[in-house]
Amino acid sequence: MFTFLISIAVLIIGYFVYSKVVEHIFGINDQNKTPAYTNKEGIDYSPMPWWKASLIQLLNIAGLGPIFGAVAGALYGPVAFIWIVVGCLIAGAVHDYFSGMLSLRHNGAQFPSLVGRYLGNNMKIVINFVSIVLMILVAAAFTAGPAQLIASLTPLSFSFALALIFVYFLVAAVLPVNRIIGRIYPIFGAILIFMAVSIGVALLFTENPIPNLTLENLHPGELPIWPLLMVTISCGAISGFHSTQSPILARTIKRESDGRKVFYGAMVAEGIIALIWAAAGMTFFGSTGGLQEALAVGGPAGVVNEISTSFLGALGGILAILGVIILPITTGDTALRSSRMMVSELVEKFFKVRGLKGVLLATIPVTIPTIWLATIDYTFLWRYVGGTNQLVATVMLWTAAMYLLESRKFHWICGIPALFMTGVVSTYFLYAPEGFSLAYERSLAIGGGITLLVAVWYVYKIRKAHLQVTNGAASQNIA
Repeated sequence: MFTFLISIAVLIIGYFVYSKVVEHIFGINDQNKTPAYTNKEGIDYSPMPWWKASLIQLLNIAGLGPIFGAVAGALYGPVAFIWIVVGCLIAGAVHDYFSGMLSLRHNGAQFPSLVGRYLGNNMKIVINFVSIVLMILVAAAFTAGPAQLIASLTPLSFSFALALIFVYFLVAAVLPVNRIIGRIYPIFGAILIFMAVSIGVALLFTENPIPNLTLENLHPGELPIWPLLMVTISCGAISGFHSTQSPILARTIKRESDGRKVFYGAMVAEGIIALIWAAAGMTFFGSTGGLQEALAVGGPAGVVNEISTSFLGALGGILAILGVIILPITTGDTALRSSRMMVSELVEKFFKVRGLKGVLLATIPVTIPTIWLATIDYTFLWRYVGGTNQLVATVMLWTAAMYLLESRKFHWICGIPALFMTGVVSTYFLYAPEGFSLAYERSLAIGGGITLLVAVWYVYKIRKAHLQVTNGAASQNIA
């Protein structure tokens, strides 16, 4: 229990201390007008109070991610606590802050546009495709589960439940951000927080003690911690999906100083939620072996329902059902909205179509494949979401590092976690079944080699930037 409580304390202290360091390095200026005012058009650009934006951001980036992912990551044991805390403060929250604030500074630009600005057009083309695919995968994955649960609890068929969800998706993706998202989502965000806090308090009084820190890998299937833990627990530690969601709120922020509370703060809140559910997974079933058996029988949804109803009674059952139905739907909704916003930029650029017509034109090509994917195996979808998600996170961190390097600021704050995630992603795709499925030792060797090559490129960019500064100073002295 001591490790669990210390972990929560470190996350809270980290928000009040490290977030200010990150904010100082970025350099805010509340005299700058934000896109919510300069681009105000009543659909995506609309000023919103920071507390409301924070709750919406939390719901957008969280959904079931910090619950299902943390429960699955709990199979590795208390070492998951380290990854959640360090990953959240040093990588994930930094990632979210820069993805939101860079969007804000670049007129509410979407993630691929930021990549193109700092990593080049070739990378922009690649990441545009990858990001839209990720959004479609997330929307599909977070739709199939709720539709199945609705079908099991009501007389409705799976197909009809799926159709109802997608009708809502289409309406929510097209309507102005303040109509549905701005009014209802803060309430759902509060429910997510209440559910996590209730489980956290109940954990303190359970018969089974929350395990304290050990670096031993307790996974019953003997799966390696590196890099699988870093992909299994993404929401709550670092998730590239967040970089596609942050621009939605970057277009609503009133002042630049609100960014720390909205982007960094929401990520820390998600980290706390992930800690609570990881602890619940390790504790409730007595061992990681017991947790694995429960996951095999009922899946993550069954585990969440069993823990909730056991700890909180009827209220827990209601919250579990709300969580497993509403939270993924809200994540799928904003994933579809985000992909629509990305396609809208392309529609506006190539077809010169703007306004509501452009929004409708951009919604169709992302909705059709999402509907089809929602009908196939959920496990298959989720495997591909994990790797793609962390690839996007890595690219966002490199984008932020290049921005800081270009701005002559302390770029290591993004560069070091970017290198770490490069190693994670490289090794994962080499080792994972959905990747090249190589032997573990070979994956480590090749992944390490790729990371070293990227490190050499990083050093080259640093030296190049320093030479430009030196040459510029020399020219001024001559003049």
